[in-house]
Amino acid sequence: MLKFAFRNLSRHKGRTALTLAAIAFGVVSLVLSAGFVDDIFVQLRENTVQSGLGHAQIAKEGYFKFSARQPYAYMIDKPEAVIAQVKRLPQVKEAMSRLNVNGTLNNGKAELPVRGEGVEPDKERFVGGFISLIEGRHLNADDVYAAELGEGLARSLGIKPGSRVTLLTSTPQGAVNTVELQVVGVFRSFSIEYDARAMRMPLAAAQAALNTHAVHTVVVALNDTSETDAAINVMRATFSGQPLVVKSWEELADFYRKAVDLYRAQFGVLQLIILVMVALSVSNSVNISIFERTGEVGTLLALGNRRREVFRLLVLESAVSGVLGGLIGVVLGIVLAFLISAVGIPMPPPPNSSQGYLAAVRVVPEQVAIAMSIGLVATIVASLLPASRVTRLPVVEALRRAM
Repeated sequence: MLKFAFRNLSRHKGRTALTLAAIAFGVVSLVLSAGFVDDIFVQLRENTVQSGLGHAQIAKEGYFKFSARQPYAYMIDKPEAVIAQVKRLPQVKEAMSRLNVNGTLNNGKAELPVRGEGVEPDKERFVGGFISLIEGRHLNADDVYAAELGEGLARSLGIKPGSRVTLLTSTPQGAVNTVELQVVGVFRSFSIEYDARAMRMPLAAAQAALNTHAVHTVVVALNDTSETDAAINVMRATFSGQPLVVKSWEELADFYRKAVDLYRAQFGVLQLIILVMVALSVSNSVNISIFERTGEVGTLLALGNRRREVFRLLVLESAVSGVLGGLIGVVLGIVLAFLISAVGIPMPPPPNSSQGYLAAVRVVPEQVAIAMSIGLVATIVASLLPASRVTRLPVVEALRRAM
């Protein structure tokens, strides 16, 4: 039967080419759309992690719930001990301290509320890959009383690198303190809202402004985002019994979760439309191929072949077409994915962002296998009804249609 199926396909080259083209087109569409969607999710994930959030954050128990009301009630008094424990884990690339400083920033002409962060500049590069420099330079390990400002904040205050500003803040003891800082750079992050109020300064300057040696969080950078769950489980086991809580980047990124849900729904509808188009095109091609061969079916039946044998032969031919068309579609899809990725797809800025990016089409083995399976199943299912109808025709009528 398999030999006959191959011979029949090679005998009807025009019909076979039409069927294979329809199947290959559908598989290519599914491979490219799935790879494009996967790239959007990966880029959004890495953008979120590298926007300064990190792969995980460790804080005093209660900090993530109540820090807005009591910003200095939940602080880690000995961050060095926490960092030393975290850096023993093989998945961890770096761990760094952060201290939040809320206050007002004054340049002698205007004053605005700011959300400042005391950071360790030499370590921040591990979680700041998507923070781009607009003017000046980034903070470095030698800076003490220096600051980087978000693009929106710098524009609102009319500040350029080299300007001096004064930060007014309240210490945990309730006293008012001021620190004079020199602006060394202006940056742009993933979020327009963040850039409108953000200021980054060396950790030592932030601790001096708040008159404390404690920090709010320890930010953890991993070797790879795929290791997040395993690392989180180990860290939670390490700090069990201590008044510390470990949160993953996904738990902290509420925007990411909502954006992914939105994109998944949108692209799910898109992929469903593509799937329906694939099924219809394959069905149409298979229908034409089978009904054009009504005379052949009548001849086979007249020669004594049983109806179920002819039915199996027609379905087997469609299955072979599905496999061949699926393989052609997979090869073309992978080649096109690499070519498109080499050039890149310019994408507009995501919601709440000021930066566009270049999208790619990723080759995801699971999605490639699913696309080929869909092409094969769609071809077989599309052949069942027309094959059944043709083989049930009376022999005389089937032969008459061949005249």
